[in-house]
Amino acid sequence: MRIGVVSDTHNHLPNVARIVALLNGACVERVVHTGDITQAKTLRALAALDAPLFGVFGNNDVERDALVAACAELGHVFVDPPLRVEWAGRRIAVVHDPRELDALALAEVDVALYGHDHRHSIERRSETLCFNPGECAGHLPGHNRVGVLDLATLEAEILRF
Repeated sequence: MRIGVVSDTHNHLPNVARIVALLNGACVERVVHTGDITQAKTLRALAALDAPLFGVFGNNDVERDALVAACAELGHVFVDPPLRVEWAGRRIAVVHDPRELDALALAEVDVALYGHDHRHSIERRSETLCFNPGECAGHLPGHNRVGVLDLATLEAEILRF
């Protein structure tokens, strides 16, 4: 199973349209958003994904009532961090801020996904793959990216735009 990983869209709708096209083109089966959607119209734009959307709320998701209503309307699954799922036999935890990784029992998950700092990072902490796809909100032109993670191999691919 291949999943898309996106973070910190910050309501930058032109980039969200690119993200949807990239992840649909990558034929991912699920998409994870690691927080900072900012406004419900971003969730509506992400509804064009060919895969279901899961995620966590970030520190800039202050319009919570509108975001929760949009998730209910569109069938997206978003929670306060951490989100824990098991897909393709892999235990996955999703948080927003990398400082939240310390509170996770990393030995109990195969993959930890996060965002917040807009910095691409992929590392192993013991046996756990920790992955942040990096900037995608348009704050750093030419450095926008999303990730595709193969859960069979735990290999991560970066799609730049």
